[in-house]
Amino acid sequence: MMTGLDTRPSAATYELEKLVGMAWRGQIRVPHFQRDFRWNRADVVRLFDSIVKGYPVGSLLLWVRSAPPKRIRLGALQIEAPRMDQALWVVDGQQRITSLANALHEDAAHEPRFALAYDLRENERMPGRDIGFVSRPSTVDPFVVPLPVLFDLRRVLKWFSTYPEAADYQDKAFNLTTILRQYPMPAYQVEQENAEVLQDIFDRMNNYGKRLSRAEIFSALYAGDEEQPALTIDEISAHIDEQLDFGRIDNDTVLYAILARRGHDVQHEIRLEFDDDDRRGVSDFPGEDRDTAFQAGEEAIRRAVRFLQSDAGVPHFTLLPFRYLLVVLARLFAHFPEPDPANRRLLRRWFWRAALIGPEIFRGSTTGAVRTLCAKIHPHDLTGSVQGLLSTVDRPAPPLPELRRFKTNEAAAKITLCAWWALEPRDPSSGERPEIGDLAECLVDRPTPADAVRYVVPSRLVDAKYRLWAANRVLVPTMAREAGKDIGGLLVTPPLFLEDTAWSDVLASHLISPEAISLLRASEFTSFLQARQEELVRNLAGFLQRMCEWGFENTPPLSELVIEDLPEDEQALPDEAAYGSG
Repeated sequence: MMTGLDTRPSAATYELEKLVGMAWRGQIRVPHFQRDFRWNRADVVRLFDSIVKGYPVGSLLLWVRSAPPKRIRLGALQIEAPRMDQALWVVDGQQRITSLANALHEDAAHEPRFALAYDLRENERMPGRDIGFVSRPSTVDPFVVPLPVLFDLRRVLKWFSTYPEAADYQDKAFNLTTILRQYPMPAYQVEQENAEVLQDIFDRMNNYGKRLSRAEIFSALYAGDEEQPALTIDEISAHIDEQLDFGRIDNDTVLYAILARRGHDVQHEIRLEFDDDDRRGVSDFPGEDRDTAFQAGEEAIRRAVRFLQSDAGVPHFTLLPFRYLLVVLARLFAHFPEPDPANRRLLRRWFWRAALIGPEIFRGSTTGAVRTLCAKIHPHDLTGSVQGLLSTVDRPAPPLPELRRFKTNEAAAKITLCAWWALEPRDPSSGERPEIGDLAECLVDRPTPADAVRYVVPSRLVDAKYRLWAANRVLVPTMAREAGKDIGGLLVTPPLFLEDTAWSDVLASHLISPEAISLLRASEFTSFLQARQEELVRNLAGFLQRMCEWGFENTPPLSELVIEDLPEDEQALPDEAAYGSG
C-alpha cells in the first residue's frame, strides 16, 4: 500500500522575477512523468493578460529534492543546469512556468508560441480590444515592445532612448515592467523521497474528472528513465513542423502513426504494446523497444508528410481532409521508404479518392477506415499494398465537394483549398507567390486554415443566401501590405508598380476573370459571386480529375507484370514512360 506524504506541504510565494530566474538557472526541473508542453500561443497570451490585469493564475506544486547536473530542455530553452541539493521539481504548473520562462527570454523567440510583444497603443489601434499582447513583429516597431525587453528595466530604458517617438508611452511601459516582475505566484512545496507518491498526486490533480487522450495515456505508460529522457510524441510533432513547415500534428495522430507502423490494428491494448508474448496481434517489428519505435515512427511520418506536400499537393496539416489518411500513409512509408514513381502516382490516386469519398464507407467510420486500410498494407509487397488500398475506393466518382457551404473545419473546404493552393495564389498587394513557410507562419497553433482565408466582399454586403459560398473567399496567407480580412477593394485597385500582365496573373491565380472583376468594381456582388462560383466549380473538377484519375486502370508497374513474349532484343518500357509524364 502506498504511503502518504512524509511531511505537510509548506506555502511560499515567489515574485515572477525570482521564479523565472530560478527556471533560467536550472533550479526548476520537470519530472519525467509530466505531460508534454501542450499550450498554444493563445494560452500563453491569456496567461500574461491575466497577470497584467492582476488576476490569479493558480498556485504551483513544487517537489523539493536534489537534481543532477545535466542539459535540460524547458520549452524552447536549452539550459545547462548544475547539480542542486534543493531543486524544485514541478508537479503542477508546468504549462505556466514553461510559458513564463520562454516568453520572457530572448533565446525562445524562434518558437512562435513564445514570440510575444506588447503593443503599447492597445485600444487606440483596435477600439474595444483590451489585450495588448501580440505576435512579435518581424521588423522593429517602436510601439510594440518584445516581452524580454519589457521584463528588463534596463532594456526598457534603452528602448525609449533608441526610439524617442514612443516616449509618450514610457510610463505605461514602466508600469507593465513592474507588474510583470513583481507579480506574486503562490506555491506549495513538498519534501518526499518516494517518487510514486508524487506521481499519484500528479495523477489525482490532473486526471480526476477528465478523460485522458490515448496519446497522454501512452506517454505516461512509457515515460522512460528520468535520467535518460527519450524522444516524446510532442517532440516528434515539433520536429516535423520545424523541418517541413507542415504545422503541429496532434499527438493522437502521431501516436496512431507510430502504432500503425508496427501493426495494422491501432486500437489494441497499448499497455502491452512492447510485450511480444502478450500483445494482441503480431508486431511487424518484433523485439523492438519504445525508443526505436518512436525514432522509426518519426521517420515514417516525415516521409508521409513529404509525399503529401510534394506529390499530393497538401501543404499543411490543417488542409489535410482527414487525419486518418496520414496514419495510413505513415504505415506504408515505414515499410516502403522509397516507392517507385508508378506506385507513388497510384498512391496519390488512392489518397485523393479516399479523401473525396470519406471514411463513411467503412464500418465504424474513421476507426474502421484506419483498421481496414492499414490491413491492406503488407510488408515486402509494395505493389500489392497499393493495389489493396485502391481496391477500397474502386467505385464511381462521387459528387464534387459542396462549394455553397465553405467552412474551413470541414473536409470539403480543405479539399477546395488544396485545389486553390495548386494555382499558386498570389499576394494581391505584391504579386508574389507564397511559400509553404508563409502558410505555416500564418497558421501557427491554428486548428483550421481559417486565418489563411480572406473575404472578397464584406459579409454584411452579401445576401444571406451567398454568405457561405466559396466564391467570396480567397486563399491569401500573408500580404506584403496588410489589408485585413476583406480585400475586395485591393482586388479592384491594383498596385501601381505591377504591370498589367503581372496583375492579370494575380487575378487568374484566384480564378477571378476580367468579367468578374468588372462586376466587383460595379458593386454587383451577387453577379460577381455567381460568375466566380462557376469558375471555382470547373477548377475543382479539373483538380480532382487530375488527382483521382477516375476512369484510369489501376495498372501496377510494368516490373510487376509477367511478360512472356517479349523478344530478347526488345527492352521493356520504364514505368515513367508506360504511365506518361503527367
